[in-house]
Amino acid sequence: MTNQHPTPPSELLQQWATEYWGNPGESIGCGEKYIATQSARWGADQELEACCEWISVCGCDFYGRELRAARRPKPPSLKEQALKALKVLPTPEGQVTLDITDLNTIRRALEALPND
Repeated sequence: MTNQHPTPPSELLQQWATEYWGNPGESIGCGEKYIATQSARWGADQELEACCEWISVCGCDFYGRELRAARRPKPPSLKEQALKALKVLPTPEGQVTLDITDLNTIRRALEALPND
């Protein structure tokens, strides 16, 4: 499940803007996009919680927890991200290459370690 929080597509935002303002060419600002996205996320979270509550009332608490975990997984920890960045395959020459994002992730993970 890649899209854990829906974001309204730009075509739908444009349709809503046209319906509201009555002008098909009306531009949509960052504020409107932000509010639409947050509204979609809030609605999706409310629906998920309602489904989990219904499942729990039916006596299936385990499935409610599993559903919530599947639909709103926790992001990987910094340690998990750094370990994933290190799991790269060597090139045919035997070299391992890391991009700047990987290096920054590993650096942040190392900096987070307690100083002895």
